[in-house]
Amino acid sequence: MALVKPRAILFDWDNTLVDTWPVIHKALYNTFTQMNMEPWTIETVRQRVAKSMRDSFPEVFGANWQEAAKIYQSEYQSIHLEMLKPLVGARSTLEALHDKLVFVGIVSNKRGHNLRTEVTHLGWSDYFDCLVGADDAAKDKPSPDPVLHALKDSGIVPDADVWFVGDSVIDMECAKNTGCSAVFYGNAHTPDDSGSTIEGFPLHALVEDHTVLQKLLQKWV
Repeated sequence: MALVKPRAILFDWDNTLVDTWPVIHKALYNTFTQMNMEPWTIETVRQRVAKSMRDSFPEVFGANWQEAAKIYQSEYQSIHLEMLKPLVGARSTLEALHDKLVFVGIVSNKRGHNLRTEVTHLGWSDYFDCLVGADDAAKDKPSPDPVLHALKDSGIVPDADVWFVGDSVIDMECAKNTGCSAVFYGNAHTPDDSGSTIEGFPLHALVEDHTVLQKLLQKWV
């Protein structure tokens, strides 16, 4: 499936623009411990964390999920800024898009407050036209709601000329649900090794890192 020139590019945040796996793992480890549950390894965290808290915590913690959510938020907010690290080349990607005639936003399943705090902390606010996190829309990814919320004041309708760049299957599902072009970030095994689908969801491009992403963008913007 071929890409088309983008009018808008929507990025996931965690592990697409910043490396937050160590932060998420530490906060979850402390949450599981305080809830008297066996903590997940970081490998398990990488495999299982993609949904928003309001969608995932009831599955993991059952009836006690709101208590666990409060613990997690407290643990996360106590460490996230000191541990936050941009992915190599991420700032260069955003600089390459800055001042171009392209709408640039973030659609994340991280709590909106935490997302905006992290973007501000890195001094990246000027790179984005919108920042949408979990709970900012009626539903979270993979629902179309956060994408529609991100674009609502832009005059842009979700279509193939909106690229959705993310590192999880949920991001690709969200792209499909909105008709956006799906750009998978990171290393992914596709069934036929052609890079055309991942877990049944179509891909328009597969980029290993920001160097590859920047080369792709140079063709279009």
